[in-house]
Amino acid sequence: MPRHESEDSRKSRPAIAHEFSPGRAVQGVAALTATLLYAGDAGDLWQIPWFVVLPVVFGGLALAGAVTFAHQDVRRRRAATRAPSEGPESPASTSGGQAVP
Repeated sequence: MPRHESEDSRKSRPAIAHEFSPGRAVQGVAALTATLLYAGDAGDLWQIPWFVVLPVVFGGLALAGAVTFAHQDVRRRRAATRAPSEGPESPASTSGGQAVP
């Protein structure tokens, strides 16, 4: 059975299943912190009031939103710097517009 180039290239480098989301990671840490706070309270390691978790969760949501916004801004700026600049020698088909008669 002949091998294709794409099969060989897949074996040489690992496939990325998805892109990294720092906002989701921040929210995951906040949710894990809330879980550990309640687990410690349930295990009689410490006593916390019921409302302590609210600022942890909502603060984590706000921080995750800010991190996601910053991450998207960085990705947009990086993509803009990597995009080839169009000059007068560029063909009309790559500019995204239609040719003017």
